[in-house]
Amino acid sequence: MSVRIPFINAYAALPDRFYARVLPTPVKAPQLIRFNHGLAQTLGIELNGADDAELAELFSGNRMAEGAEPLAMAYSGHQFGHLNPQLGDGRAILLGDVTDANGQQRDIQLKGSGRTPFSRGGDGRSPLGPALREYILCEAMTALGVPSTRALAVVASGEAVVREQMEPGAVFTRVAASHIRVGTFQYFALRRDNEALQLLADHVLARHYPDIDTQADDRYRQLFRAVCQRQAQLIARWMLLGFIHGVMNTDNMTISGETIDYGPCAFMDAYHNETVFSSIDRQGRYAYQNQPAIGQWNLARLAETLLPLFPGDEAQAVADATAILQDYVHMHQRAWEQGMAAKLGFSAVQEGDRERAEALLVLLQEGRIDYTLFFRRLSHCTLSGADRGALLSLLDLPQCRKTAPLEQQLNQWIDGWQQALQQREALPDAEARMLAANPAIIPRNHRVAEAIKAAEQGDYSVFHSLLAALEKPFSEAPEFAAYQLPPQPEQQVLRTFCGT
Repeated sequence: MSVRIPFINAYAALPDRFYARVLPTPVKAPQLIRFNHGLAQTLGIELNGADDAELAELFSGNRMAEGAEPLAMAYSGHQFGHLNPQLGDGRAILLGDVTDANGQQRDIQLKGSGRTPFSRGGDGRSPLGPALREYILCEAMTALGVPSTRALAVVASGEAVVREQMEPGAVFTRVAASHIRVGTFQYFALRRDNEALQLLADHVLARHYPDIDTQADDRYRQLFRAVCQRQAQLIARWMLLGFIHGVMNTDNMTISGETIDYGPCAFMDAYHNETVFSSIDRQGRYAYQNQPAIGQWNLARLAETLLPLFPGDEAQAVADATAILQDYVHMHQRAWEQGMAAKLGFSAVQEGDRERAEALLVLLQEGRIDYTLFFRRLSHCTLSGADRGALLSLLDLPQCRKTAPLEQQLNQWIDGWQQALQQREALPDAEARMLAANPAIIPRNHRVAEAIKAAEQGDYSVFHSLLAALEKPFSEAPEFAAYQLPPQPEQQVLRTFCGT
């Protein structure tokens, strides 16, 4: 095989109880849909002239690259608040890990590659739609500046997958800083395997938190605080972009602080803080506004697993973990306030900024105003005499609830905001700051659905066009102007689905 992947396989060096060694199940007729050449180069993958057919064989799991040590990782997890003591990679196989061009370890994993010992009766396969959705969302989030897993390849399997109906199948290749989750720690804590917990924590320290002194007595307490900090910042970034993950189970929260597992996720069009898209989230547990609190809940479950590793007695360990969890609220609030200040053109947070932002969100919700477009068009209104026509035209969109008082209230809010900007900022800098913080293009749900529907009919051009539009989300290229627009009523997609 001409393709060379420089595997080092640090996770496979951990004891056997961390995983099950398993080979992918070959697929019938693999066909390469897309390969991420830029990411491959960063990972040090040498293609050596490999054609699409060879890449399809390799990234479907039909052939194995030299040096790979395929395995399915073991983990547990709370799913919608209910503990499942054994989950694990039921349809994913970690081929191995590499060191990228930046000196960072990265996992390379196949999803939809067949049954494993953790499949729990499932077929281990992935429909085409969820594979394409994850490719789109991974790369869109990365372009938006959000820590995320990445998409290396997606391959049509040439086989059907049975879900609610027969669907075409696919294999998706995901790249992550690691696939270690809160649920990975829960797996060993439930088995009271403190030796494995410490091995796992030491692996995480070396891999993700090298700034923490591994000889410090409180290194695991420092680790927990660092994980909380990353998650607080990550969820703040989701909120600032109007992103709803949809399944924030503990097995879907990484220790590295990356977004992972893009199942029934979506970006809001019209703003409402109770928005839910996931078809399986019937009680709204993971609604938009609940995400920060759910993050804290998940981190509390991580704290429970790490208590045996904290210094001091049990009472001291509980007190330390509780204090960090309480500080998580402030970590998230600071990250959100700083991000919202940038969205509104301010270089720093000052007293009254949070109240100003919250007052705006109340108006956006009252009017069901498009979240992304409002902030983007507001970016062009920093000057007191700026034309507000394009911004206020959002009130004429079909999903909006336009009223005379609302328009008046918005104008009053804009007046006050402009005055604050003029007092505090150099206005050209404020506009530039806003344009860098407020994307013109997001992967709107109807566009993702459109790409999937066309692909299921054998047309991948819509998928490729959408990815091209998402490469530079903060630009307003004329050829991608249509991707900025929210859906018409008949285009709205209000429910999203998992592929399992």
